[in-house]
Amino acid sequence: MAILDDVTPATAAPPLAGVSRSSLAIAAFSTVVEWYDFTLYLYFVTVLSRVFFGGGGLSLLTTLGGFALAYLMRPLGAVVFGHIGDRQGRRHMLLLSVALMTAAMLATALLPTHKQVGPIAGVLLFLLRCVTGFAVGGEYTGVVAYLLEGAPEHRRGLVASLASAASEIGALLAVGIAALTVALTDEASLQSWGWRIPFLFGAALAASVWIARSAMAESPEFDRQKAAGTVPASPLRHSLSNHRAAIGRAFAISALGSITYYVGITYVPAFLTSVGAMSEGASLWLSTAAAAAVILVTPFVGLASDRLGRRPVLAALALANALLPVALFALMATGSHGQALGGALLLAALAGGVSAVGAVATAEQFPGEGRVTGLALGATGATAIFGGLTPFLAQLLVERTGWAIAPGAMIAIVGLCVLPLFLWMKETAPLRR
Repeated sequence: MAILDDVTPATAAPPLAGVSRSSLAIAAFSTVVEWYDFTLYLYFVTVLSRVFFGGGGLSLLTTLGGFALAYLMRPLGAVVFGHIGDRQGRRHMLLLSVALMTAAMLATALLPTHKQVGPIAGVLLFLLRCVTGFAVGGEYTGVVAYLLEGAPEHRRGLVASLASAASEIGALLAVGIAALTVALTDEASLQSWGWRIPFLFGAALAASVWIARSAMAESPEFDRQKAAGTVPASPLRHSLSNHRAAIGRAFAISALGSITYYVGITYVPAFLTSVGAMSEGASLWLSTAAAAAVILVTPFVGLASDRLGRRPVLAALALANALLPVALFALMATGSHGQALGGALLLAALAGGVSAVGAVATAEQFPGEGRVTGLALGATGATAIFGGLTPFLAQLLVERTGWAIAPGAMIAIVGLCVLPLFLWMKETAPLRR
């Protein structure tokens, strides 16, 4: 099998015919399910800690810890679904992953509570989070690969960024429904049945995405591989043998994207509540505004990466994340509600920018053969560490040290570590003609 250049694989082959706009739209906007589910858990974490772990001092940390451990299933799911995507096609992979997510979210909505069955409730929640994490492993990487392969060459950054924008629509839905549920039910009703509403909505949303995806065309890149006979027999071995450097670059890009998103956006409501800066309801509404900010920022950053290149945009965002988050977390912890809103919006804009350019930049590290598996090993592996574990670590540091700026310091350290790589990495965006 011919192996394309490891540095600029996405531009080494002649451009293929793209897929229809309707297929691209379905792929891009179907990411709402993945991010609805995982951000719902984090936005709703204080409620879930009472419902499934009985409340008390350790309940919040236990609930966040369960999220972190279950999130480690995501790389395993990504490798399994990546094998399916690289061997049987991107469309088949995406249908299977969202079907599993639908079942897991529906089962979560039907779980018994701690009040009903005691500690077993928390165990059941954790097991279902593992199933969901496994399923999510096949979502984002498959969508990003599909969008890159189906988009016009000069608009890859913009089109791939739509997956990030759409994922934030999922986050916006999650925080909005969580906030409405908290606002419209009293505490007894919330712990008895109200908490189920957001998960039932998520299951219905996932089922509708499966129906929409069934109308998608297959990726033209995968069709090319089948016609040429270059579909890898073992995508995992192929990626590990030929694209280790690309996996490392994808890991670095996704590390910054993950920590800025999960600490800079989805952890913020729990942070504001735990430091006493805002009530539970108020912090959720603040996060609604932050999610809207990401939706607005994302396509502009994607377009900028098409015009300026992936490398300068990534480097600028890494530098900004090295300099700003510490001050912004201090502002949110000690300032007025207006200052907290400003800090949250700026953090959200930085995270949205990294997600926008990171989507296309990670996918462009790999050729079509084995692309989804390469993304699974690099991007999803980083997300498991810097996404799943960091909210728990941030909360632990805040509680144990009383250092409210600790979450911002975590982001800054990652920004500083990846900045040199972004400055030195070769450009992967197609040259403008």
